[in-house]
Amino acid sequence: MRLPITEHTSRPWRIHEIAHDFRVEDVWALPTPGGPDDLAHLVKQFATGEGDYADSPVARALFAVRWKLGALLGWDKPGTGVGERQAGLRDRLPADLREGLRGPDFRKFTSVYQTHDEWAAEMSNETCRGVLHLGWVPDGSGGYHARMAVLVKPNGLFGAVYMAGIKAFRYVGVYPALLRMIGREWEASAHERAAGRGA
Repeated sequence: MRLPITEHTSRPWRIHEIAHDFRVEDVWALPTPGGPDDLAHLVKQFATGEGDYADSPVARALFAVRWKLGALLGWDKPGTGVGERQAGLRDRLPADLREGLRGPDFRKFTSVYQTHDEWAAEMSNETCRGVLHLGWVPDGSGGYHARMAVLVKPNGLFGAVYMAGIKAFRYVGVYPALLRMIGREWEASAHERAAGRGA
């Protein structure tokens, strides 16, 4: 379920002090009911899951077009990644986060930090810089679930136009498929999480 931006900005996440110059693009409640210590399981799922959007032809087509255009136009060429075009967010971390758990990289994302209730990973290319932030929050009835925020910093006018141009496709094809996939994988790992809690 999509949430108001304030559901991210009103919480005391550490990402606010690190990515203050990024815009919060989207905030979603994820279908990941769990206990207070389950964020680490979700981070592992993100880092190791297949994430192939198999049930969404729109998402598959969008990503196929995006990677083809990126290859043709050099959007993902060497020198545009995290820490290459400009310094990565890990360079901004205060000492406690820099010395703490970093978390896993996955796909085109480089992990920035991981705490008990937050994980942030970033990516960069010619169009924009982006941050994926997962926060673990109480649900008001004794359980917990994740919220996913996407923060962006377009690279110039072209990046801003690109982000505006793909917005409708993200809402129609990408996010619905992503949330279904996350929910399926989370449900499939319920026994593993229960065993880890000694249930």
